[in-house]
Amino acid sequence: MKKNINLSLYIHIPWCLRRCPFCNFNIEIFKTKKKIVDKYIKNICNDLRQDVKLIKKRKIYSIFIGGGTPTLLTYKEIYLMLRKISNIVKFNKKIEITIEMDPKTAKNENIKFYKKIGINRISIGVQTFENKKLKFLRRMYDNKEVIKLIKYCKKDKNIKINIDIMHSLPNQTLYKALVDIKIAYKLNVDHISWYKLNIEKNTVFYKKKIKNCNEKISLKIFKYGNIILKKMGYKQYEISSYSKKMCKSKHNLNYWNFGDYIGIGCGAHGKITIKNNTIIRTIKQNNIKKYNSKNYLYKIKIIRKKEKILEFFMNKFRLFKKTLITDFSNTTGICKNKILKKIYMAEKEGYIKIKKNALKTTKKGIAFLDNLLEIFA
Repeated sequence: MKKNINLSLYIHIPWCLRRCPFCNFNIEIFKTKKKIVDKYIKNICNDLRQDVKLIKKRKIYSIFIGGGTPTLLTYKEIYLMLRKISNIVKFNKKIEITIEMDPKTAKNENIKFYKKIGINRISIGVQTFENKKLKFLRRMYDNKEVIKLIKYCKKDKNIKINIDIMHSLPNQTLYKALVDIKIAYKLNVDHISWYKLNIEKNTVFYKKKIKNCNEKISLKIFKYGNIILKKMGYKQYEISSYSKKMCKSKHNLNYWNFGDYIGIGCGAHGKITIKNNTIIRTIKQNNIKKYNSKNYLYKIKIIRKKEKILEFFMNKFRLFKKTLITDFSNTTGICKNKILKKIYMAEKEGYIKIKKNALKTTKKGIAFLDNLLEIFA
């Protein structure tokens, strides 16, 4: 196994106040009591103990507490969870700990204690600052509430603030889409995840046959949005991620660099590299009753060589930086000769450039990423 593969931890908190019409995640409607939360925390810790056998003495590089809606838990419950986890696995000294936050469930008394319990990054699911669209997305807050929340979070300069913004919403205009990122700039957030709304299967939007805005408008939104974000000092380091200097998300970068991660909690997924560059995928039980009855692991899968190749480049080509060919071999354990024909084909099509044993995605490659990845499938 490559020695310097980073290891992250994803913790899934499965409860939400209600399901959003664009969401197909594994969630439960929050109708629970403290005893159920305590039981779940106990079970995710036991879940982690099982996975620790696969990682041996490796340290955790980053933690992401996601969901669902983690901020439905009190800071005391989150503190208890992190304390128990720190007794099971070792943390890197410069660990990044992120909590996902829904503006409706965010409480000031919790936020002010986050730093004390080790949380140094907050990811707020804004989606849009336009009230009409917030109602359409069935979000349970208005723009005044979310702006007030961001300003409150910004009081602590040691905590980085991420916000998620969707674009190309149904009937969205170019002007309204660009207003969203201009408001984010005025709020001085550290990191913006700015991405197109995808209508996924098994969602309310999919069933109702809701469609994104006009494709020509969507292309203009993406074009001019990138220009504005760059002018405002946000560097695009991944297809949908923009950050200020020194504010990139360590946790997300680990995914895109094909790093390892443990996934604990109901329905969580993990990727772990073991002996001889063997990569395994863990899929946890997505039924909360079965999960809470200590039936944590639903499936474990060994990634085949062909899948390794595609997954490596599926992540790496999202990043706006060079990919060393040697990094491919070191990470996957596959000889570079196995992919040289594919590399030359991708270069011939104008999707990548080859320079000094490194690959760089071109503008065409970014625009037609699916076509590029088909070459490596």
